[in-house]
Amino acid sequence: MVVSVTVLGSGVGKSLHRNLFSIQPAYAQRITPSDVWQLVYQQLPDLPRENKYISKENGKVAETNTLVNRLIRYHVYTKGRAPIYRLDWKLTLADYLGANEIMYDNTYPGNDSLQKNPIDGDKAVIARLTRSQRDALVQVLVNIFNPTSQNTLSPSPDTIATPSKSTTPQSPQRGGAELLR
Repeated sequence: MVVSVTVLGSGVGKSLHRNLFSIQPAYAQRITPSDVWQLVYQQLPDLPRENKYISKENGKVAETNTLVNRLIRYHVYTKGRAPIYRLDWKLTLADYLGANEIMYDNTYPGNDSLQKNPIDGDKAVIARLTRSQRDALVQVLVNIFNPTSQNTLSPSPDTIATPSKSTTPQSPQRGGAELLR
C-alpha cells in the first residue's frame, strides 16, 4: 500500500508536515515507542500487563511483550497513527472494542513472535477497562509522546469563544418560506 500526502501552499504546509509526521528531534532521542510501555506502567501500575505469552524464539515467557507494548506497536506501526493526539489513541481503543476498524490476526503485534496470538486476550482486557481507565491510559500516552503539549482535558480560557456584545438590536432575518415565492 502506498500513501501519498501532498501539501500545497505557503510556509504553513511545511510546519503542518513537520508537526504531523515527525517527532521533534530532542524528544526522539530521549524516548522511542519501544520504551514507552515501561513509562506507562510506571504511571498506571494497576494496568494489566498481559505478558505471560510464550516466545516462539526461545520458548520462555516474553515478559517485555506487554499489552501496552503491543497497543503502541499496533497504533504506531500497524495503523500508522500519530502518537501525539488523543483522538488517534481513542480510535485505536475503538478498534480494540470493535467499534472502529477491523483488527486482523495476521498483522497484530505478537502474532509472529509469540506462540499464541494475543489479539483476543488484549481485546478482552481493553473491554474490561472502565471508561476512566481508558481515558487515563490515553492521557498518559499523549503526555509521554508529546510532553510539550498542555495536556489539559478542559479548554483554556483563551480558546473559549465569547459571544459578541452588540448594543443595537438586530432585525430578524426573513425565513426560508418567503424565499420560495
